[in-house]
Amino acid sequence: MKKIIIPFFCLMLGSTSIYAQQSAAPEKIEAVQSKLTAKEVIDNYLKALGGKDKLEAIKTTVTDNTLSLQGMEVSMTTKKMGNKFKSEQSVMGQKMIQVFDGEKGYFDQMGQKMDIPADKIPELKKSQTIDALSYNPANFPTVNVEKIDGKDYNVLTSDKGKHYFDASTGLLYKSTSAEGNATIKGYLTVDGVKFPSEIEAEGNGQKVVIKTTKVVINADVTDADFK
Repeated sequence: MKKIIIPFFCLMLGSTSIYAQQSAAPEKIEAVQSKLTAKEVIDNYLKALGGKDKLEAIKTTVTDNTLSLQGMEVSMTTKKMGNKFKSEQSVMGQKMIQVFDGEKGYFDQMGQKMDIPADKIPELKKSQTIDALSYNPANFPTVNVEKIDGKDYNVLTSDKGKHYFDASTGLLYKSTSAEGNATIKGYLTVDGVKFPSEIEAEGNGQKVVIKTTKVVINADVTDADFK
């Protein structure tokens, strides 16, 4: 296992950016222009998650996950506050930590410490406690409707990738980019707000399944966690 693979899958979790590798032969899909604007698609998404006011009231989260990859089970706990986060993973008795303090960050894996690559910092700085709030309609000049397995999806496209929103529920279903893809298989509800409960992602020739077991809102997080 490459030592950097787990941290970058973790960075991808719940984010609007994908750090993975996409398969070489993209599926040919016919698309038609949506009747909705990018703002309407995003507004519907925020409403489907629980409402913008509820999302903006969430200042911190603590999320417990399990990651399944290469036949291993990885336990992970992530604390978030605005664009700050700290994630601790445990695999085969070894602990791995990644921290971002809003300006810089590092990975600490099995005694080896490594700075987060500089080209990832700008995107991390833009992140929020609830990543859905980071979507900016101005970044998506086109909105198309694409059909997957008989269902319609409103697709926001930018120079960084595509995001597929279920036309019937408003919820995000899949994100893809030149670097990778991730599919949200389900959602769980905590205090009236929906969070992804299972994500399937592909990257660097590997697949990972990320399951959320618990989310705690507005508790047990302070600035000291990100030192």
